[in-house]
Amino acid sequence: MDNAIELRNVEKYYRGTPDVQVLFGIDLALTKGSFNSLVGESGSGKSTLLNIIGTLDQPTSGEVLVDNRSTAHLSRDKIAELRNHTIGFVFQFHYLLPEFTALENVLMPHVIGSRKTTPEVRAWADELFDLVGITKVKNNRVTNMSGGQQQRTAIVRALINKPALILADEPTGNLDSTNTANIYKRFREINERYGTTFLIVTHDRRIAEQTDRIIEIRDGRILLDINK
Repeated sequence: MDNAIELRNVEKYYRGTPDVQVLFGIDLALTKGSFNSLVGESGSGKSTLLNIIGTLDQPTSGEVLVDNRSTAHLSRDKIAELRNHTIGFVFQFHYLLPEFTALENVLMPHVIGSRKTTPEVRAWADELFDLVGITKVKNNRVTNMSGGQQQRTAIVRALINKPALILADEPTGNLDSTNTANIYKRFREINERYGTTFLIVTHDRRIAEQTDRIIEIRDGRILLDINK
């Protein structure tokens, strides 16, 4: 099967006196269209692993392949370009720009990629706004939206470039139980409708249990990898 991303024998050291190793021989592949979770306590190496999967950081050794393309010899600019086209991010804090509307925030990753905002792109944005149920507030400034609406806007922003992989880092940490359930329902709908691969990082086992695969990291090593 094709993989959205693959890590081969990835290790990570933080240089110091002495050096500190935080990841040990990580082998991990996420199949295209799969719906996965990553769990681990604070200090387990979870955030470091997520940053490497998202190409925001590079391993000390080992190889990262994004859409079957190795990043080992790519320049910083080429990695950024690959990331912009292939990976979408949803964070606990949505990082929307308050001076802009929801739609303007959503279109930014497309504009950053030096691409024109065509009618087709706007139609795609409209489809996504409708999918997550916030079409009525797409022209509102961020400051005139609820927390749940802002987080759903962040989901649309992550999808605007049609990435193969969505990385969601504690995406509902600031939401109540109703909005949390709504967000995960939307994730599953997107996964099933568009075949988008998901990796949801969470400390909440109840959330992880809703995914098809649970990956647990402890002390920089994959402790469990369960396909349900």
